Amino acid sequence: MRLLLVEDDDLLRESLRRDLRAAGYAVDACADGVEAAHLGEVEPYEMVVLDLGLPHRSGLDVLRDWRAKGITVPVLVLTARDAWYERVDGFQAGADDYLGKPFHFEELLARLAALAKRSRGHAPAPLSAEGWHLDEARQVACHQDGREVTLTAIEFRMLRCFLLRPGQVLSKAVLIGHVYEGTHDADSNVIEVFVNRLRSKLGRELIATRRGQGYVLVTGAGSGG
Repeated sequence: MRLLLVEDDDLLRESLRRDLRAAGYAVDACADGVEAAHLGEVEPYEMVVLDLGLPHRSGLDVLRDWRAKGITVPVLVLTARDAWYERVDGFQAGADDYLGKPFHFEELLARLAALAKRSRGHAPAPLSAEGWHLDEARQVACHQDGREVTLTAIEFRMLRCFLLRPGQVLSKAVLIGHVYEGTHDADSNVIEVFVNRLRSKLGRELIATRRGQGYVLVTGAGSGG
């Protein structure tokens, strides 16, 4: 899952970027409101972690502008401001969740996971399909028969991307955008390699090929090459 982290505190930003990457997110990060506003408009993020106290342009202003332009990406607001009316301002501007500083990283992860599932119409339960579910804390795929499969960082991101969109055809370009960070110039053939790795680990019938279109996580009977 590709995430935009907007935080002007250098130490906190780099710490969160490192820990979020370790948790399986593809993370782009910036430190000011002007760059955040631009990135949110031109990049296909699935989630944003947005500080409010930003230089050049406030986080609330950026958020209001995104919503006015129809950008519906889920946004979790980080702030040291703790007054109830400031939280109301954030929600009225279009925030989906709110986390006050200081916070435990584990709580941030839990809120992001719940937010991602709600945004896709899923209840806050483990992502699952065809007997497999994703243990996001350990980054392993678990089968109902007790098997566990360890995933690389890219495999984990890709499988989560599929599980969030069961039955939807995902093009190679879409997959590249969600499993790699920034402007990574990944060859589309690399996506085929990682799809085949997931098939070898979880079963070839789980991910079907749609010729000329991309790949789809199959739910129920039927599969493709």
